[in-house]
Amino acid sequence: MNGRVLRIELRRSVAPWAGVVALVGALAFLYLVIGTWWTAQWTSMALWTRSLLAYLWPLAVGLGALQGLRDRRSTMSELLTSTPRPARHRAATTAGATAITLTSAFALLVLQGAVQVVLSDTAYTHLGWLPISLVGALSLVAGAVLGMGVGRALPSVLTPPVLAVAAFVLINLLWLSPDSPTAAVPNRVALLSPVVGEVREVLLTLSASVHLGQTVWLFGMAGTGFALLVAATPRARLLALAPALAGAAIALLVLPSDPRRTYIVDETAAAQVCDGPVCVTRIHQARLADLGDPGRKALRLLHDALAGQTPVSIRETTAQRALGATPERSRKAVLVDFEDGAIANAKGEALTRALLAQGLAPTCFARSNNESGTLGEIAGQSVAAGWVLGDLKPLGGTLHSSRDQLDEARPVWKKLKALPRAEQLSRIRAMHAAAVSCEGDPLQILDGGASR
Repeated sequence: MNGRVLRIELRRSVAPWAGVVALVGALAFLYLVIGTWWTAQWTSMALWTRSLLAYLWPLAVGLGALQGLRDRRSTMSELLTSTPRPARHRAATTAGATAITLTSAFALLVLQGAVQVVLSDTAYTHLGWLPISLVGALSLVAGAVLGMGVGRALPSVLTPPVLAVAAFVLINLLWLSPDSPTAAVPNRVALLSPVVGEVREVLLTLSASVHLGQTVWLFGMAGTGFALLVAATPRARLLALAPALAGAAIALLVLPSDPRRTYIVDETAAAQVCDGPVCVTRIHQARLADLGDPGRKALRLLHDALAGQTPVSIRETTAQRALGATPERSRKAVLVDFEDGAIANAKGEALTRALLAQGLAPTCFARSNNESGTLGEIAGQSVAAGWVLGDLKPLGGTLHSSRDQLDEARPVWKKLKALPRAEQLSRIRAMHAAAVSCEGDPLQILDGGASR
């Protein structure tokens, strides 16, 4: 590719504007809508930038189609076809200019996120996020080149807007959530979209088969776009569809059919780092110092309250589960999740109370990202932890206000404290057994009800 011609192309085409619009739009969406927390970890940062392709990819396709109309708008088609320079050279220059600007815009977006991750002082540094971002950049280039080819094959002023809207509709039809076993389309077909689902768990990453399948499909898409750019006859335009069809066919053989094989746990990030009986994942190693002393104190208090049923360790859970599903259970460990506001936002004595509550009565009915359960469960946790510590206090960082917790918990607290010590201990242990097996309402059991 001639450098001088490429520089002229960059100055006189819509390619620079495509990059500017993509970068500014993406940054505005991230910081005005999502906020800065998306840059806490490398993989999360890469996945969030990929989620923006729901808006950036249709934009790239539409701008590519606008670029593809340039020869027809300037009434130079016949003149250009009469020159000795091969059509593929002109197509490579046009496609190359747009590819450079879109790739640069996406790279700047990722670089800005990478700086924020470094400033957040994450303990887990790795390159596993790089394929996620590389496929994202490739998708923008492939979409723009496809748009150029379609714009040249269908030279109408309606082509760019119609193509952009069609791409946007297609993206939304193929939208995939990390844990939706019943999607609108089969999982393999949904993964043909370059967009990834909402980031909810920092331990999850895309599997290698997803990267490979999407890369093959995107190269096929780009090949069809380039072939349409150089095609001069209806037969050549028909043959230009072959790369996209071949890429889709190969990709559908490679992409996973099971949603649970789409997003997998990063085993290195999930490796346990321990301080005695208190363990967290490597990705949250920085939290171990704050968790150690409150965790050991909570385990001692649990031993006094539960005797033979006592958990012997505190461990961060790494189990992958669907949204709203029952959290992982264990009789031998207090399982913590740093997506739970009651754990993530607590320190010192408040953290000891939260760990006690989770150890005595782990929640069964978690909702959304926050592991806090129903109001009854949280009130039961408040009573149980208060019984051990000697005072009733609401748990912070949950979905339920302090007032609502105390309104539910105070009557049960008074009845429990009025009972003989042996009966109090019996109800605490019955509540723990029911909560661990998800076979009863902890607050009702503390109030004298029976577990199912």
